[in-house]
Amino acid sequence: MSDWTQRKGSWTERTVLAGREAIEGRRSGMKAFLPFAGPAVIASIAYMDPGNFATNIEAGAKFGYQLLWVVLLANLTAMLFQSLSAKLGIVTGKSLAQHCGERLPKPAVYAMWIMSEIAAMATDLAEFLGAALGLALLTGWPLMTCLVITGVITYALLMVQGLGFRPMEVLIGIFVLLIGGCYIVEVIIAPPQWSAVISGLFTPHLPDARAVTLAVGIIGATVMPHAIYLHSTLTQGRMPCNNDGETRKVLRWSNREVMIALGFAGLVNMAMVSMAATVFYLNGRGDVAEIETAYQTLIPLLGGAAAFIFILSLLASGFSSSVVGTMAGQSIMQDFVKFRIPLWLRRLITMAPAFVVVAMGVTATEALVMSQVVLSLVLPVPMIALIILTSKRNIMGAFTNSRTTTVLASAAALVVCGLNILLLVLAAGVEIPGLD
Repeated sequence: MSDWTQRKGSWTERTVLAGREAIEGRRSGMKAFLPFAGPAVIASIAYMDPGNFATNIEAGAKFGYQLLWVVLLANLTAMLFQSLSAKLGIVTGKSLAQHCGERLPKPAVYAMWIMSEIAAMATDLAEFLGAALGLALLTGWPLMTCLVITGVITYALLMVQGLGFRPMEVLIGIFVLLIGGCYIVEVIIAPPQWSAVISGLFTPHLPDARAVTLAVGIIGATVMPHAIYLHSTLTQGRMPCNNDGETRKVLRWSNREVMIALGFAGLVNMAMVSMAATVFYLNGRGDVAEIETAYQTLIPLLGGAAAFIFILSLLASGFSSSVVGTMAGQSIMQDFVKFRIPLWLRRLITMAPAFVVVAMGVTATEALVMSQVVLSLVLPVPMIALIILTSKRNIMGAFTNSRTTTVLASAAALVVCGLNILLLVLAAGVEIPGLD
């Protein structure tokens, strides 16, 4: 059992007791579901991080509503892999990284660990920079100063982790609702063309080579390695089960939470694209491709209130996703190589790349692009490992993937890996016929 669930008399233990009541049939409806809500909420932050902001804003500004179908496809893929990760943790009581660490040769384990740590740091680079950028735009302070302040704030938020899993789940849930609330207000201020939204969601269309590149970026920035690893860690031992029947109940609630939490994250991403399409594309501002430009352009087009709401959502996204990224890095190190470092030291290590790129004069948007290229290299590792592990009967028993699930997951992995390879090739400057 995770050490998070060993705290007696805490909010965490009360959640576990409520979950046991639900499993035993003494709770029903929403009261039965709520004790199981939390892991997917934390994972969903990865799908609303500053990297998504940058990609979605450019997609909407340049192509209007035409790339919404890519957001939908990416979100459905994310739902599938997050549900598999959650299932692995619930059924086996071990995380994805633990299984890899125990079943693979040591050289492969260390290679996977190093790649996963690089991915976690690349993810945190984007998230940490996003929060600092939001603070800099809001206050006018230098970006380096805002990096320091952001580091202090995120470290303070990470302290909540010591109180058990429930307080952290609630904290991240508040950030998720804040981000969603901001975009509800943005959609009210700048209502989209709903007929165009529906068409964009269900009509696959790539207008030109730049749209292809952006589509690759949207998918590559959505299915995140650290979120796949972290979800299995969050569910392992979280709700004790005594038999297969109880496990099936927990899996049903987990799958519902994945659909709700990631469905909400998908709607937020669609709202980002729609807002950019409505405000920038329809007003002839297809040149907006950076977060800073989007903020500065919103002020004359929609007023200071809309720009403030946009920055508020970016701050909530940056702070919360940076916290989750650090949590993922902790679990990856602990589960792969059975090694812990103090939280403050990990926070310093993951902060370092952001200070380096800013000191080198690299813009925040350039850093976001660089981080996505790194993630595209690492992404196939957890995806393929997860499919293999959840398809083995000696690991999953009665909960082994069905043939349909394995085929769908494999097809999704092939598509995502192929598109990410294309993104990497394009980022390296290799010319491909038909693509700019």
